[in-house]
Amino acid sequence: MPYSPETRSKRRVSCPEVNWFNNQAPFSHVVFKMQLQSLSPENDIVPRKSLTITTDPFSLLSDQLLLHILSKLPYSHHATTSLVCKRWMHLHGRLVQSVKLVDWDFLESGRLIRRFPNLTDIDLVRACVRLPNNSAIWLSHKFLSIQLDSRFLSGGFVSGDDLLPPDVIDEGLRIVAEGCPNLRKLVLIGASEKGLSSVATECLTLQELELHYCTDLSLRGISGCQNLQILKLIGSVCELYNSVISDIGLTILAQGCRRLVKLELCGCEGSYDGIKAIGQCCQMLEELTLCDHRMDGGWLSALSFCGNLKTLKLQSCKIIDASPGSDQHLGSCPTLETLHLQRCQMRDKQSTRALFLVCEAVREIVLLDCWGLEDETFGIATICRRLKSLSLEGCSLLTVEGLDSVVHSWKELQSLRVVSCNNIKDSEVTPALATLFSVLKELKWRPDSRSLLSSSLEETGMGKKGGKFFKRA
Repeated sequence: MPYSPETRSKRRVSCPEVNWFNNQAPFSHVVFKMQLQSLSPENDIVPRKSLTITTDPFSLLSDQLLLHILSKLPYSHHATTSLVCKRWMHLHGRLVQSVKLVDWDFLESGRLIRRFPNLTDIDLVRACVRLPNNSAIWLSHKFLSIQLDSRFLSGGFVSGDDLLPPDVIDEGLRIVAEGCPNLRKLVLIGASEKGLSSVATECLTLQELELHYCTDLSLRGISGCQNLQILKLIGSVCELYNSVISDIGLTILAQGCRRLVKLELCGCEGSYDGIKAIGQCCQMLEELTLCDHRMDGGWLSALSFCGNLKTLKLQSCKIIDASPGSDQHLGSCPTLETLHLQRCQMRDKQSTRALFLVCEAVREIVLLDCWGLEDETFGIATICRRLKSLSLEGCSLLTVEGLDSVVHSWKELQSLRVVSCNNIKDSEVTPALATLFSVLKELKWRPDSRSLLSSSLEETGMGKKGGKFFKRA
């Protein structure tokens, strides 16, 4: 019968003449295997089960290979990709290493460890605070952010009754310690000695610990953290919560954590004895930060026991040292490289002088938003004769005269940064100071928002001798 379109329409179609798959490239390997089997004399008939084609191409990939692929996705896509299927959710959980827990039940039920088995960084602070989640009052602090009700107690917005019971927190820490043996960083609030001991025993790789609202005796629990290198103790936070860490706690800390490299004390009490114990026991300590400290007078002289200290930071300190004592008993830190002061009161000339004497070997000074720093007080900094870098920001009382008298005493000065010091004027810059600018390797000169280097300064050739490291704003 002659072939025609009408005849074709009447014929029974035994095999569809449509393209099942628009893109046949992924199936070329499957088709090739089927052809080999049909040509083999041993397999004249191909079993049905060998022709099974899966609808999920990712099922052909091993977990390790798919995990490697998912790890290459941007972090913002992890949440959506975890919803594809149970397998992807499980693999996504293995990629997560850092969490901030909000619901304590998620930890107690064991779901946290099952969902994220490879955690190395856990923050439990928000989950330990029992405050209303539906409140319209939200308090954000540099240490934590929580929702509050309208009440205010004498000790602050958060009291001991607002935290989970100590035994509940201890049980949660036990679950974390047993489920996350590779934990490296932990943030806690209201932890007791028992809970911290379980972490110290099980998490041998713990390197960084941040403790809020803790007491002296609770610090005995971290004595077993043999590899702890970074510790942040937050005792009292103004208008938020109040707890006491004194010389007793600092001594316990010093004797138990001898491998500390960085230590930050926020709102902690103490004195000469506590800082001395830290300096004598923690001989690897390189960075010490004191924020809003409540130290007794004379603590500055204990810094001389920190034989390997390289960086000293003071933040939000109302007074540096109420009674530093005589210059003969202050001592010094010969290894100190950086002195960083931020939002500190520097009106007391005696304590400022004591600080610069202890830090006379420093190579870099950073003064950021320090109140009361006038020309006479700043002139004390000439004690630091080996200074190479100076950064001033937000020092509104300082003038060009005060700056000029100090920077010329630093023969090794290479870098100068002056930002938002509104009392320093371009028109008052002396020729001698302009000449000094021209030999600096790095200069950032913006004492106020309107300040631009005048033409008289540009004619001195500023920046030409500094080479490629010179920066001019």
